[in-house]
Amino acid sequence: MATWDSLKTGSNSSTGHSASFYLTGIPGYENVHHFISIPLCVFYLIGIVGNSTILHIIHMDKSLHEPMYYLLAMLSLTDIGMSISTLPTVLKIFWFDAREIEVNACVAQMYFIHTFSLMESAVLLAMAFDRYVAICNPLRYSSKLTPQCIVYIEVFIVIRCSIVTPVVLARIPTFSFCHSHVLSYSFCLHQDVIRLACADISFNIVYGFFVVAFYWGVDSLGVFLSYAFILHAVLGISSQGGKLKALNTCVSHICAVLILYVPMIGLSLVHRFAKHSSAIIHITMANVYLLVPPVLNPIIYSIKTKQIRQGFLRILSPNRIGLAHT
Repeated sequence: MATWDSLKTGSNSSTGHSASFYLTGIPGYENVHHFISIPLCVFYLIGIVGNSTILHIIHMDKSLHEPMYYLLAMLSLTDIGMSISTLPTVLKIFWFDAREIEVNACVAQMYFIHTFSLMESAVLLAMAFDRYVAICNPLRYSSKLTPQCIVYIEVFIVIRCSIVTPVVLARIPTFSFCHSHVLSYSFCLHQDVIRLACADISFNIVYGFFVVAFYWGVDSLGVFLSYAFILHAVLGISSQGGKLKALNTCVSHICAVLILYVPMIGLSLVHRFAKHSSAIIHITMANVYLLVPPVLNPIIYSIKTKQIRQGFLRILSPNRIGLAHT
């Protein structure tokens, strides 16, 4: 069996399906991994339970069967998928110090992490378009964004995001890995795995840039343009109250966009310009990128969206809510 030092230095070479990787918790804090797992479990619990509650509220309340809430439901489903994608390996490391992961399992985890990440960005673009139509063309909102149209949009998002990553991920089991087998995080990411390969990874790098440009770039540009048109329309509203009311309907979505894109940009900058910085910085940024959106999205929407907030209150204190309506 290869030693931990040999894995770090790359003296143990493997090829294809025989390769295994070794995930990393928080270097230097292995003796307190059990304690660190407590806040991590709380974050995962909040993310999964919070988003599941939003799905339940939207499903049970017929008045929420509208385009905006259908898209919010898809955002919650995506956040649940994101949380579940990383949960098994994170708990394995912090609870049992089980670091080894086979290459096929690693590829499967990469597929789900990157697919749900792309889906989250696409859903936020669809939600920006929803806000654009609601504010800039309110009289045609119900005729443009019909339930059937929303279903088409959601199906398109699923297909668009699920077919892009297998092209590069299918190549990984064919690579030789003669460098270190130790990954930087407690989960598998494409850019982290391919840096260990002793093979021509130029296609993976170029294709990765294509995905960033065509998916993240197009989505972020679409969100920016939507809000440019929204701002132009809001400035045309004569009353101050009308302006604030229109902008208030966008606050939750703007927050959701920021908590996805800011950590993603930060992680990209760390990978690009701070390669030799402390491992703690890289690990923290990666965990913030994958953990924060699923945790904060249900909190933000429960605070800023009256119908969702009332749904949470009905679940938490049904008797009090029932008495308030009698």
